[in-house]
Formats: sequence, structure tokens, C-alpha cells
Amino acid sequence: MAPRCWRWWHWSVWPRTRPPAARSTPSSHLQFSTQEQTPQICVVGSGPAGFYTAQHLLKHHARAHVDIYEKQLVPFGLVRFGVAPDHPEVKNVINTFTQTARSDRCAFYGSVVVGRDVTVPELRAAYHAVVLSYGAESHQTLEIPGEELPGVFSARAFVGWYNGLPENRELAPDLSCDTAVILGQGNVALDVARILLTPPEHLEKTDITEAALGALRQSRVKTVWIVGRRGPLQVAFTIKAPRPRKRLMELLLRTATEKPGAEEAARQALASRAWGLRFFRSPQQVLPSPDGQQVAGIRLAITRLEGVGEATWAVPTGDTEDLPCGLVLSSVGYKSRPIDPSVPFDPKLGIIPNMEGRVVDVPGLYCSGWVKRGPTGVIATTMTDSFLTSQALLQDLKAGLLPSGPRPGYSAVEALLSSRGVRPVSFSDWEKLDAEEVSRGQGAGKPREKLLDPQEMLRLLGR
Repeated sequence: MAPRCWRWWHWSVWPRTRPPAARSTPSSHLQFSTQEQTPQICVVGSGPAGFYTAQHLLKHHARAHVDIYEKQLVPFGLVRFGVAPDHPEVKNVINTFTQTARSDRCAFYGSVVVGRDVTVPELRAAYHAVVLSYGAESHQTLEIPGEELPGVFSARAFVGWYNGLPENRELAPDLSCDTAVILGQGNVALDVARILLTPPEHLEKTDITEAALGALRQSRVKTVWIVGRRGPLQVAFTIKAPRPRKRLMELLLRTATEKPGAEEAARQALASRAWGLRFFRSPQQVLPSPDGQQVAGIRLAITRLEGVGEATWAVPTGDTEDLPCGLVLSSVGYKSRPIDPSVPFDPKLGIIPNMEGRVVDVPGLYCSGWVKRGPTGVIATTMTDSFLTSQALLQDLKAGLLPSGPRPGYSAVEALLSSRGVRPVSFSDWEKLDAEEVSRGQGAGKPREKLLDPQEMLRLLGR
């Protein structure tokens, strides 16, 4: 008998989760003299936070020059490597970012690792202001026995694998099992479950990598459980609707309590794949196969809630449940890393300590996006957050709180990088790679076939 769950859903009626449409925020309305110097500003990270910060700075200061540094060879961060392949409309922000990058007051420098190739103090010496927008490139670990077993992956790595993140291109997850368990109930967990269960032919015209599509064609995964420590009122995933939390609860309650009609019941009976939400369960141990070489299941502590309202937390009841599975994907949160010893960092919160985007005790240093507030929210949230950081920077510039006199900007950094054997990738270089990806995808009717190997990318650029 199937374990109790909130409800089975056939894949075709999956609740799609998208960021809300972007809303503009009020401009800073700061007036700058046309006689003043050109502010040289550096942004570290070319994901949504970096590009929205740059966009706002360029829009609200007619002379500002913004250089964007990125450790990957290619731009756009989680828009390229995080957004699910079957949500192409969310990736349309790339068009806006491209217009920003093409501005004659903006430059992109890819394949530059800040903290290794160039330090933050060196950037601060070259620019009037530095904005750290490098996101959350790590993941929260489970800290339970068996986490190291083959068949246990972070959802972040799994997403990177099917989205073409170079560091995850050789992940090779074993999809020969019947059941997968995803730990965590946020939007990433839903994306991963949907990709696992969507018939591959429905993904063939997306920008999913060919390697991932091939693996999914061979997949035997039929059931996916999405497990959360707390209850349905506390789930982290969102829906695209007004009053989303109320609407979400209405959907969950109606699906749990209403008996499906004859047509829906017949369709569910014929469904070859299914998924379910399991609440009040906390991972306790990953269970090994008899030979100890593979995941065979996961032991879950059954929990109950204590506290009231938003301050509820899950505590174990003392009971456990063993759930057989051959694949465990941990989706309990992304995590930022410290970038440079000179930059304050709160390891517990995983953020750079800041006041409205101003890094504490480091004048002229700012932060935006996930490294500012933690890995929460959708792209529109990051847009608003980044605009606010930009406004704070422009206010400080107007108030004379940033260094006076000219700063060399990239010319100083270029000399440092050259002396260290680092050759950045420009935005025009990216546009050549972009054209190659689009060309490779055309034959298969895909928007693009992503390049996965940095060495191949450099060869295509004549390096």
C-alpha cells in the first residue's frame, strides 16, 4: 500500500511556479552635476543581482561606468544555470541584461575569480565603489549519517547538471531506481521533481543539456516524494497568483479533501508516474544497500510543530519511518561563501553583514542579492533588492562619502590580471559563444545547445 501523503498528482497537472512579473521601483531621483568626474564602479557577479545593480546605476547616473566581473566564462548566473528548462519565459530577463551589457558605460569580464585572480582590496583601490553580488554558490549539507553515499546529491548540483553548469557536467546521477526522495519543499525541490517526472519528449525543445535529456530518457524513476520538516502552512514553494499563500492553501486543501471526478480518477489510475508531498518528516539517516555501496532508503524522524504563527519549529516525536528509495536529493537551501578575508562574513546566516546594502565597517563596499539577504525570493525580489543597494550607493556618492578624485577602474585591474596570466572573456566573446549554442540547438529544434566544457569554449574563441 502506498504510504500516506498529502495527495498524488499526475505530472500533467503540475502546479507551475514562476516569479511574479517584474515591477519597477521608484527611482532615486538623485541629481548629479554634469561637470563631476566619472564614477568607476565594480560589480562582482553577473547573475540577476549583479545585472540589476548595474542597470540601476547606469540609469540613474549619466556618467557612471560599471565593470561586471564573473568567475564563469559566461554571464547571467542562476538565470542560465538555475531556472528550469521548461520555464523559458523566466529567462527573458536575459534580453534586458544583454542591453545593459552592451552599454558603452558597461563592461563584462568573465573567467575572473575575485578573491583568487584579483582581491577585493585591489578592486577597492581601483574603483570608487565595489558591489558584491556573487550569490550563493554552495549548498546546505544535511549533517546526517550516510550523506556521503553514492546516490545522494545536492539539488543544487542536480540543477547544475541538467542546466549545463560546467562544474556539474560529469555528475552522472543513477536514475535506474523506482523512487526518488527530495528533502526540502521549496521551488527548487518542485523544479527537480518536475524534471524527474516530465516525459522527456516534453523537454526536447527546451535548453536542457543533451546529456541530461539522454539520462532522463533512460530513467526508471516513477515516484518522487517531496519531504518537509513542517506542515503545509510552512511550505517554502510559491505560486504565481494574487495572495499566494492563501491561494496555495486553498489548492492543497481542495486537492486533499475533494474526491476527484470520474474523468480525473480514470486519468490518475492510468498515470505511469506520480509524486507526493510528505509533511512532518525530518531526515535522520541515509540507509545503505546491503553492500554499503548505494542508497537504499532514508530514515525520517516524524515531527510535530511547536510555537505559534510564523515562529513554529519542528521537533521530533520519537517515532521514525523508513522510506525506500534509490536517489536522495537534498534541497534544504543554498549558501553563500566568504569571498575574501578582507570582507566581513556571517557564517551562521551565510551573508555579508550590511545595512541597506552597505557592508558594515567597510566604506565604499556594498552587496546585493542573496549574499546580502540570504538565498530567498525569486528574480523580482532580487531586482527590488538590487535597486535598493544601487540607491544607497548613489546616495553615498551624492553625499561625498565615496573617494574623491579619479580612479583607474579596469586599467589597473587589467595590469594585475595580465601579470597573473589571467585573460578575461568579454561580452562580445560571450556573444560568439551564444551564437554557437543557438546554431547547435537549431538542428534539434532547441533554443540552444549549451556549451559545457570551458576548454572547448576557449578553443572556439581562438584561445
